[in-house]
Formats: sequence, C-alpha cells, structure tokens
Amino acid sequence: MTDIYVDGDACPVREEVYRVADRLGLNVFLVYNGSRPILPSRNPKVRLVMVPEGADKADDWIAEHIGASDVCVTADIPLASRCLGKGARAVSPAGRAWTENNIGSALAGREISAHLREIGMTTRGPAPFTKADRSRFLGALDAAVQAARRG
Repeated sequence: MTDIYVDGDACPVREEVYRVADRLGLNVFLVYNGSRPILPSRNPKVRLVMVPEGADKADDWIAEHIGASDVCVTADIPLASRCLGKGARAVSPAGRAWTENNIGSALAGREISAHLREIGMTTRGPAPFTKADRSRFLGALDAAVQAARRG
C-alpha cells in the first residue's frame, strides 16, 4: 500500500495532497512540529503527526517510517535524499520529482549556497509559489504515486 508523507510545517500544497489521496484512497501522514497551527482534515485517512520541536525532528520521523512504496512531499533536499535512499519517491511542492539523477546536484547546490551565506554573500531564496507550481505539483504527485504503486 502506498502512503504519502508530507513535511508539513511550511507545505503550501497540503490541500492538493489531501485531494489526490482522497481520490486514490491513500493514507497521508502530515508530519509537523507544531510551530504553526494546522487544521486537521475531515478525511480519516489523513493523520497529523506532531513531533517535538527541534531541527530535523519531522524529517527524522518521516525517514524512519517511509517505505519503498511510499511518496514524500518535501522541499527539503536532504530529506528527499534520505527518502530516495530508502527506495521511496519524493516530490517538491513546486512539482519537481527528486530522483537519483538530480538529487546529487541539488545537494551540492544547497551546500554551495550555505557556504556563500556563511562568508557573507547574499543568495537567492526560493521563488514565490505560483499557480503553475501548484499545477506542476499535482502532475508530479500523481506520477510519483502511480510509479510507487507499480513498484
């Protein structure tokens, strides 16, 4: 059975995940640390998992529980890499499917940006979230779920 794990604290596509999961009859685990209020879904297959506050607590929970037939929704590149390492699929809220072919360069780019910030340079943050991102996400999530189900 395929489940969807959502890195939930700052996820802009929760409602889209709920709709896809409802349509396909999938369980959703929305993992968050409680720093922002999240309204529970009326769907009994959507479970809120509140982890203790702290760096990477939600990521650790997801990485511990996700399986090879599951999908993770996250903008966090290291978490996506951990999920891929367990054979799961990962999709960013902007609709980018994380794969073994692109995760290495994404991790390297993240490290370079972190180093530039450490030495005082300004780096560009993420672009504003758009309707096109939302549409791309729905397609990417559907494709990831179908691939996970085939397996």
